[in-house]
Amino acid sequence: MAKKVILITGASSGIGMNAAIELAKQGHIVYGAARRLDKLNNLKEYGVIPVELDVTVKQQCVDVVTKIISEQHKIDVLYNNAGYGLYGAVEDIPIEDAKKQFDVNLFGLAQMTKLVLPYMREKNSGRIINTSSVGGKITTPLAAWYHASKFAVEGFSDTLRMEVKPFNIDIILIEPGLIKTDFYDITVKQIKKYSITGAYKKLAQADVNTLSNVSKGGLMGGSDPSVITKAVSKAVNDKKPKTRYLTGRLAKFGVFTKRILSDRIYDTMTLRQMANTKK
Repeated sequence: MAKKVILITGASSGIGMNAAIELAKQGHIVYGAARRLDKLNNLKEYGVIPVELDVTVKQQCVDVVTKIISEQHKIDVLYNNAGYGLYGAVEDIPIEDAKKQFDVNLFGLAQMTKLVLPYMREKNSGRIINTSSVGGKITTPLAAWYHASKFAVEGFSDTLRMEVKPFNIDIILIEPGLIKTDFYDITVKQIKKYSITGAYKKLAQADVNTLSNVSKGGLMGGSDPSVITKAVSKAVNDKKPKTRYLTGRLAKFGVFTKRILSDRIYDTMTLRQMANTKK
């Protein structure tokens, strides 16, 4: 396996942290980035190089890429994993908060991509891996801005893939289903912040119950993050990687269901499932 220089954003927890550890164990040179360096301390024992990075701050993005190029003279793989979920009713969420969701999930990803592309083109090789979501293909209530950002990541990635094909650069999407991470604890807090009282409180409570069950067993239980780590490893190491990896609990089932059902039947089924999920 050829040793590669890899930059992972959002490496302080969950999918990003697990991927950083696994890729470092494989012998790759891995830079793990997050807004707070102290959150990356435990990665040092695996050989991951911690870097401070807020993807919404352009100068920090420039500084990180410049640092890696000065130390390694190349970046073989950029894994755009930084992101979060903004949950709450559309009516309840301020537009300023919605713009922040896009700043992190889409424009931060795009900024990092633009910075590494010149170096990859110069080497006539490279891979850019973007964390999307099954939520970039299907929708659920109280997550309009999150879904919109992930649908945007899907369109951005599909277009970019065609643009950079002449330069031997691969664009790969990771599309997780339900995964046991702290993502859902954060989204529950978001729902309680914006919509647990008021006109959408009944729907909000049902969604809180559903999301709280992702980290538990049963139908709505999330998969172990290792399933995503395996997909990322393939995206990094396979000679000819897939353009997208749809994996994790209910990911393929959700996409299949959305494809075969009418919009109204899909809406009814989704709302009924939420209503029947107990805390």
